[in-house]
Amino acid sequence: MSATQTNKIEIIKAATSKIKGVDFDNLHFGEVFTDHLFECDFSNGEWQKPVVKPYAPLLLDPSAKVFHYGQAIFEGMKAYKDDNNDIWLFRPDENFKRFNHSATRMAMPEVPEEIFMEGLKELLKLDQEWIQKGNGSSMYIRPFMIATGAGVIANPSDDYKFMILLSPAKAYYSGEVKVIIAEHYSRAANGGIGAAKAAGNYAAQFYPTNLANKEGFQQVIWTDDATHTKLEEAGTMNVFFRINDTLLTAPVSERILDGITRKSLIEMAKSEGLNVEVRPVLVSELVDAAKNGSLKEIFGAGTAAVVSVIKGFSYQDVYHELAPVENSYASLLKEKLTNLQNKLSEDPFGWTVKVS
Repeated sequence: MSATQTNKIEIIKAATSKIKGVDFDNLHFGEVFTDHLFECDFSNGEWQKPVVKPYAPLLLDPSAKVFHYGQAIFEGMKAYKDDNNDIWLFRPDENFKRFNHSATRMAMPEVPEEIFMEGLKELLKLDQEWIQKGNGSSMYIRPFMIATGAGVIANPSDDYKFMILLSPAKAYYSGEVKVIIAEHYSRAANGGIGAAKAAGNYAAQFYPTNLANKEGFQQVIWTDDATHTKLEEAGTMNVFFRINDTLLTAPVSERILDGITRKSLIEMAKSEGLNVEVRPVLVSELVDAAKNGSLKEIFGAGTAAVVSVIKGFSYQDVYHELAPVENSYASLLKEKLTNLQNKLSEDPFGWTVKVS
């Protein structure tokens, strides 16, 4: 290993690289990681020296509060490499703001922008060979923070670890996606942590999603916890509905994650002249539209999935399948967004940021 100093970040390079053993044409999402990671600890009330170092397991005290009281948050981001081998991030400022919003809600310290952004950039530059060019290829970025303070007393930790991992990625979902609309289980409630990207939110989804998987469905579309009459979001995605020529999506709230892909698609759809309504969408409205033929499309949107077409949905044991649509909004918006992210088209919104 060799160590250098860059912008107050210590860089310890791996002695060897794993890259030659990676089949980039057959990647499974989130299972392969690059040679290095970024790490910065919080202790004694302040952030300590940040470091980029070889990817390796962690050693934590068995009583670390992350294991017992669930103080754990994360983000999902992507980096892209253009034909000039330049590396680009997509709206990283939004991820940074959302990460610290999650930290505040989970009684964790906010990460300074310099640590978050500079650490990410140094990590990407060091492992840039892992970023593949071409539309459909990207580097998935996982910033996360966990409580590392020891002790099984139910109060916030004094110590934390902020880290960033990199994982080369292809498509998140392959094949068709069918969903069940939730009638009993809830993802989040008013006053809860639904708007935070907290680990427990995702763990709570696993059991209802497993039940859906056993019935042949890939995801659950969650409904409001009080009445189960309003459509909210899918397990790993915000969700859009096209009824006739109007694109509908639920407003963000304490229960719904403020998705960065979601807000980008809304702005992009409006710029394309599409009619977009951000308002509560009723389950009964969707079922009626499916029955009368006015429901044209359902698709999910998220960093990992980008845009994922939903073929059909089940509600109260009745399955409704959507007929294929020519010139779909989903395909239009996905092409526009991925071309922008991959620098294959102009960026009139100023969303892409070059890693210098």
